[in-house]
Amino acid sequence: MQTERLSIRGMTCSGCVNTVTRALRTIDGVHDTDVSLESGTAVVQFDPASISIEDLGLAVRHAGYDTTGEPGPPQSDRRCCCG
Repeated sequence: MQTERLSIRGMTCSGCVNTVTRALRTIDGVHDTDVSLESGTAVVQFDPASISIEDLGLAVRHAGYDTTGEPGPPQSDRRCCCG
């Protein structure tokens, strides 16, 4: 089992957190996620034999959010997921 912290850019509300959480939890090999709007991060526990960090980032991007190498605050320059 491996745990990684991803920085998620573009989350603006709890709906965004739910969208990112669902995107990560639906991947085979992901065992747990903790997505935080306040810190702009997702802590993901996964099986590295089944999935890569790049796959996690791709799932986040497909959900409509950006991932970067450094944790940071939520970005306000994107439209919210709920409207």
